[in-house]
Amino acid sequence: MTSNAMPQFPEPYWLQSVDLPTFPKLEGDLDVEVAVIGGGMTGITSAYLLAKEGKKVALIEAGRVLTGTTGHTTAKVTAQHGIIYDELISHFGKEKTQAYYQANNEALQFIKNLVKEQQIDCDFSEQDAYIYTNSDQEMQKLISEYDAYEKLGIKDIGYLKSIEIPVEHKAAIVMRNQAQFHPLKYLKHLVEEFTKMGGQIYENTTAVDIEEGDKPRITTRSGHKVGCQHMIVSTHYPFYDVKGFYFSRMTISRSYALAVKTEKEFPGGMYINAETPSRSLRYTDWNGEKIVIFGGHEHQTGKNVNDNTFEYYEALEAFANETFGIKEIPYRWSAQDPTTLDKIPFVGRYSPTISNIFVATGYRKWGMTNSTNAARLMTDLIIGRENPYEGVFDPNRFNADPDVKKFLSINASVAKELIKGKLEQPSTQPETLKKNEGAPIMLNGQRAGAYRDENGQLHIVDTTCTHMGCELKWNNGERSWDCPCHGSRFSYKGEVLDGPAEIPLKRLSEEA
Repeated sequence: MTSNAMPQFPEPYWLQSVDLPTFPKLEGDLDVEVAVIGGGMTGITSAYLLAKEGKKVALIEAGRVLTGTTGHTTAKVTAQHGIIYDELISHFGKEKTQAYYQANNEALQFIKNLVKEQQIDCDFSEQDAYIYTNSDQEMQKLISEYDAYEKLGIKDIGYLKSIEIPVEHKAAIVMRNQAQFHPLKYLKHLVEEFTKMGGQIYENTTAVDIEEGDKPRITTRSGHKVGCQHMIVSTHYPFYDVKGFYFSRMTISRSYALAVKTEKEFPGGMYINAETPSRSLRYTDWNGEKIVIFGGHEHQTGKNVNDNTFEYYEALEAFANETFGIKEIPYRWSAQDPTTLDKIPFVGRYSPTISNIFVATGYRKWGMTNSTNAARLMTDLIIGRENPYEGVFDPNRFNADPDVKKFLSINASVAKELIKGKLEQPSTQPETLKKNEGAPIMLNGQRAGAYRDENGQLHIVDTTCTHMGCELKWNNGERSWDCPCHGSRFSYKGEVLDGPAEIPLKRLSEEA
């Protein structure tokens, strides 16, 4: 049941607080030096950097730019990516882990410098980033992570017995001089600079296929062709997955956020806990005052406790009330994030046999620095400059530890979900659904999905995922159909919200 304090429908603060420019749909064929698919932070930063290098660049976006994952982030600009560095050292050694840190720290510095040099009005502020724990079990992990900081030579760090926010905790570690900002205000500026340099942007232009070769070409849903010398696929999840098999090498998860006007003053800083369920806190400016963004409760897409995703919002609401008190909750939203087998993003050449198509994915919730690093890395590869991080993020890498076990685990889980979904026999009858309720149903002996909207209209779709045939689960918090196998998501009308699926669900019927 929806809390009276929360908005009925999810909508991120970032999208509601900035006027984004609009761009036309591509209405003919096009030839450029570099074609960028995807109008999020990776795509826009890449397009901007390549245009600065004098390249003729066009960016196409299936919907509107910046309304996807980038518009649903918590927008922490930090090289502190949860408890990760001790784990990376154990798997890959100090040198590769140090390169991962340096790449993300350089991305942080790039954003800081760009904001300062171009005086970008994007609510940018330097903040310290903290990981805290109240768990005896997680204490050793926290200590080991701090030891990893020292091994890697990370500066401006600390091990603390107390922090300023009112949460129960035994200890914390801090990485100082990190940052936060309004991501869409920052990227709106890059969009404006890109178009001033002659860059082209086309919205509502969906790429459906790629022709490989010396001059690769994109085919759009309207049948138009975009020819180029180099291509970047920055669609969050690679829509073109013929040779990469990215769907089998990543897991997809969702997490949730509330923007809260609090009763108690937030002291500043960015916080995340070490234990489960996850808790993330930071503030942002809102109408001249602070609102605090409470995030967390990560879970694999389509695999929800009690099939009730709204309870994650309710849990965040309870946490916000216990810690800072609630005056108002003007916004709530969720985000979807892919994670690679070894937790390092895939950035670089799409496959060993394709040298002019590039991909970036798998940011594991830390997209602000990872996407900036990805854009800088791919720009270097296209220009022909050496980049010291190419091998670290190579999409074609395979590390026996931990890749093999995770690969087998992921794909065994997929097989289990595929069989389980086909055996389910829903008992819900369409006529019993109330307004704003959805559920699997049986329709003419076949499993289907039904949702009754706020006007009482019933929307029925085929719930077989158009990617690889898994049966979708109803997500009541987002009013979507989610795939537990590879993370595709569809609206209640059947439209694709998140890949790897590209084809909408079949609409079976509508009735009042």
